[in-house]
Amino acid sequence: MPLEELRTLLDRHARPDASTAIDGVLIGRATRAYESSASMSGTVLALIAQGAKTLALGDRVYEYRAGQYLVASVDLPVSGHYTEAPAIGFGLVLDPAEIAELLLTVPRGLLPQPGGPTSAIAVSDAPDELIDAAVRMLRLLETPRDIPVVAPLIRREILWRLITGEQGAAVRQSGLAGSSVTQVAQAVRWIRDHYRESFRIDDLARRSGLSVSAFHRHFQAVTAMSPIQFQKRIRLQEARLLLAAHPNDVTGVSQRVGYDSPSQFSREYRRQFGEPPSRDAARLREGAPAPAMSVL
Repeated sequence: MPLEELRTLLDRHARPDASTAIDGVLIGRATRAYESSASMSGTVLALIAQGAKTLALGDRVYEYRAGQYLVASVDLPVSGHYTEAPAIGFGLVLDPAEIAELLLTVPRGLLPQPGGPTSAIAVSDAPDELIDAAVRMLRLLETPRDIPVVAPLIRREILWRLITGEQGAAVRQSGLAGSSVTQVAQAVRWIRDHYRESFRIDDLARRSGLSVSAFHRHFQAVTAMSPIQFQKRIRLQEARLLLAAHPNDVTGVSQRVGYDSPSQFSREYRRQFGEPPSRDAARLREGAPAPAMSVL
């Protein structure tokens, strides 16, 4: 069975940092369930070969397990935990420019035209063709001389399977200039790069090329959050990273990420991570840091 071979290859080539010798190909592995993590999703395909995971984006919850795949078409703040372990999965970083280039080769009318705004994260059962392509990609790790020539071809095939698959609309929109996903992604990048700063919704809408009402609607549809909620998530995740290195400077960290009120920061931090900042920071220093790619 393709899924069994996928599991075997992933287990054989997994590294602690999730990287592989093929650019953009990742192998994620977890040995324990119910260890929560919060990080940015990345723009990525995650194909699960063993185990199961629950992922939260705003008020949406996604569950995926062996034989299913998740696509994240915008880099968003997510949290999650494995519900079954050990778990292992195949990951592929998605490049909107590659998707756009592939779409240019498709004859007009072959694919559906973009509709309304779609969620940036979606889960589906993995077709055999997608699993088979992932298996062939991983086999290249055992014949390194083939990687430069063959890996780009298989990568293109995987992108095609995604574009034409059940979640193809979200993947296609990530490569289309002017789509709701790319318009929201512009605002997402600005907030992520300027998360300490206050902003006006009118300015973000104009930056995205949308009216204020359309911007609100599309942003919520893609991210499952309002722009203010999104900024708060980014601030709190950055604060958590800073506190791991400076656990005794809660006030200073709160100011560095944009909070004027330390008490408000502590209140929102506890609501997000389940513990006060100082206690959570002490626990983080005792254990391993959260994984960078939390969808795998």
